Amino acid sequence: MTMSFSHQTLGQRVCFGAGNLTTDVRSETKRLGAQQILLIASGSAQRAADELHATLRIAHRLDGARQHVPVEEVELACDAATQAQADLILCVGGGSAIGLGKAVALKTRAPILAVPTTYAGSEATNIWGVTEAGAKATGADDVVLPRTVVYDAELVRDLPAELASASGMNALAHCIDSFWAPHADPLNRLGAEEAIRALRRGMAPPAEGPSRSLEASQQLQYGAYLAATAFASAGSGLHHKICHVLGGSFGLPHAQTHAVMLPHVLAFNLGSAPEAGKRIAAALGAADPLEGLSGLRAQIGAPRALRDHGLKEADLERAAELILGVVPASNPREMALEDAAQLIRAAWAGDDPATDAFSHRSQQSLP
Repeated sequence: MTMSFSHQTLGQRVCFGAGNLTTDVRSETKRLGAQQILLIASGSAQRAADELHATLRIAHRLDGARQHVPVEEVELACDAATQAQADLILCVGGGSAIGLGKAVALKTRAPILAVPTTYAGSEATNIWGVTEAGAKATGADDVVLPRTVVYDAELVRDLPAELASASGMNALAHCIDSFWAPHADPLNRLGAEEAIRALRRGMAPPAEGPSRSLEASQQLQYGAYLAATAFASAGSGLHHKICHVLGGSFGLPHAQTHAVMLPHVLAFNLGSAPEAGKRIAAALGAADPLEGLSGLRAQIGAPRALRDHGLKEADLERAAELILGVVPASNPREMALEDAAQLIRAAWAGDDPATDAFSHRSQQSLP
């Protein structure tokens, strides 16, 4: 079989380890020539941020980054960066902190050093997003790709179980969407498969106590990074388009929304992407991709229903209409308003997804 494709690779330095936070961040800030650092931290990452604040030259610090990067928060952060004459943005936390740092970098052109404390994967992409007036605008610009990412497995060992499961499913969504995103190719699909295997290994609940082993934590970080690089190369598929609608227009929490929506989007596309389904199933260690995903979700107690996370039944009709407007042309299956309505209602109610739950129309098949 002959092949023809174009693959985009992003240049980035990654420092991966355990207990390496201070050493690697200090080394990288020196390598990047940072003199005036803007520190942006998630509310859940205060301990790591405090540790770095005590050893670095911090010109200004912003704590408690909000989800979906509201434009008013971006404006305040950009003002702070300008006043501090920041020449480096140090982001410590999950997707909210790194997302805010990206929005600041987009305007100030300052480089980013990212220290992820979840599995959101924003640190490995050149994709930014800002929410204004109930709509989330997204784009791609290499200036927002962090120059360096420091992964320290100690920072994720004690993630609360609910956050860990939702964030892990967010990473898994990067993998699955990469099979049918606009720029999907053999390389990012291969990376997505390996990421699924690593995430599956790492997601098993701890045998004793709340803390994960270092090995499991590193598998999750490794899988999350591979998933994000596959996603950055392949682009945003149907699943992510839907989640951006739900987050930007209805204020739903990011990771939980991904965790709920993923099996429903997978079920919708499977009949039109049989080869992708086989590869996803194999990576999940299952005969059927939906069964494999369902088993993993049950094992980790993943979120099931959008109604548990803020979506109102009265919003379902509008959500379906908005979803219909963002379906990528590359999606292997056409979507009608009826399909969008069925999909969002099932996700809202927490119903089990089924591949035969949607109307059947002309479909194209992906390799």
